[in-house]
Amino acid sequence: MRNWQKVVGYLCLIAIAISMLYPFFALVNLSFVPNGEIFNQGGKIFYSPLTLDNYSSVFEKIPVWKYFINSLFVASVTTVGQVLFSALAGYAFARLKFKWRDGLFLLILITMLVPPQVNIIPLFFLMRQLGWINTYQALILPGVFGGLGIFMMRQYFLGFPKDLEEAAKIDGCNIINTFFKIIFPLATPVIATLAIFTFVSAWNSFMWPLIVTNTESMRTLPVGLAIFKGSFREITLWGDLLACSVICTIPAVGVFLLGKKYFIGGVLKGIGK
Repeated sequence: MRNWQKVVGYLCLIAIAISMLYPFFALVNLSFVPNGEIFNQGGKIFYSPLTLDNYSSVFEKIPVWKYFINSLFVASVTTVGQVLFSALAGYAFARLKFKWRDGLFLLILITMLVPPQVNIIPLFFLMRQLGWINTYQALILPGVFGGLGIFMMRQYFLGFPKDLEEAAKIDGCNIINTFFKIIFPLATPVIATLAIFTFVSAWNSFMWPLIVTNTESMRTLPVGLAIFKGSFREITLWGDLLACSVICTIPAVGVFLLGKKYFIGGVLKGIGK
């Protein structure tokens, strides 16, 4: 490739990166601008004056910490459950031989084609019959089981060398010990990728928490943000709303940054077999 083609390629990548990062930068910057000054910024790149009043106002008006803790707990437990269940199921489909294995896996793939909105009403009635409305069980359990995670883990384990498993069997390890001591630790890239997908999805989930929670103590941060926005009457407090939006993005961005080095490799290994 010629040098000018490399330069053009890098310039295109830089332009794409700026176009994607600037809205987030503007969100953070504007969250520190007083309410009355937000629409007076014109075409500025760096907005001013800056203040922490928007953040302090949000914490005074709504229980942000309660919403934050609820979201963090639900997203974390959902992620752990999804990763563990998907790894076990994916390993079973990849390595174990049992009746109707391929048919069951095909059914799991079919569930990935069903829009999540279709399942909301049946899930709601199930949660109501179990008495789980407005509980953590209702917020967590539906997100623990997913076809995408099983598919990714199965595809990874299909390409996993069998020599290590055979060596573990010779050393006297049963299938459980082999999985947790050898297979699971070596699947870090695809596990990190699945964990990022699951955490971000659970953290940003809005419709399901809105339906199954009916008290302030059980609300998650996206639901609390929507209710806070709906509480405006005559004047929209854009500064407060932007500050709350920034708070919502921090954990998802943090999780991605922590696992970014595994992300690309995990995607390629999980779906590229």
